[in-house]
Amino acid sequence: MASKLFPVSRATRALRRFPLPTPYRSFSAAPQRSSDVLMIHRNKPTNNPSIPFKFSDQNLKLVDEILKRYPPQYKKGAVMPLLDLGQRQHGFTSISVMNEVATFYTMYNRDPVGKYFLQICTTTPCQLGGCGSDAIVKAINEHLGITPGHTTKDGLFTYIEVECLGACVNAPMVQINDDYYEDLTPESIKTLLTALKEAATTTGTKVPAPGPLTGRDTCENSAGLTNLIEPVWNPETMMRKDNALDEQPQQ
Repeated sequence: MASKLFPVSRATRALRRFPLPTPYRSFSAAPQRSSDVLMIHRNKPTNNPSIPFKFSDQNLKLVDEILKRYPPQYKKGAVMPLLDLGQRQHGFTSISVMNEVATFYTMYNRDPVGKYFLQICTTTPCQLGGCGSDAIVKAINEHLGITPGHTTKDGLFTYIEVECLGACVNAPMVQINDDYYEDLTPESIKTLLTALKEAATTTGTKVPAPGPLTGRDTCENSAGLTNLIEPVWNPETMMRKDNALDEQPQQ
């Protein structure tokens, strides 16, 4: 039956007598290997289980407050804010922080980061918005002398690429620590980085306020209001009055 479904010629039988030519490498459909940085911990002088970590007294009070937000059967749900709290205290989510809070999570810094942690969004809206995120990446590379995934020699800046940060309308943008800086240009990002570096070493240095760096307040049209101009909204005119339906003429 098998021979009728898959006929084998004499030539094929003859070839079986001879070994396959060398070099020969078998085909393998092995699963894709994920990044070692995210999946595997390797002890380092700055990140190993022998370095102790305990929450400070102040943060222990915050731990109690955080745990109160979760029902008794869902206390494990507090792993995210607790890891964040540990990262804020220690500077990064070391293996000791993780051992104190949880066993594994990939969305935290597993190695030390600089005083200013830059996360540049390079997804489609930021690539298309304004001057485009590629121009911002190039400007950061030139100004800091590093590429994404690295820290400056002075330890001030760590710089990575990330997925969408949810400020698409003000693209291109970058998150620095907890702040969003939006509507960036190559010139404005360099000015911002210079100010941050000076602020780290000089008291009183003024750093641009977070938000759009083009002068607009939030995410309004940069050309001004262009729609929904008339009629002006007014609760008295836009809302139906009481008994309005009763006053409708009979059909």
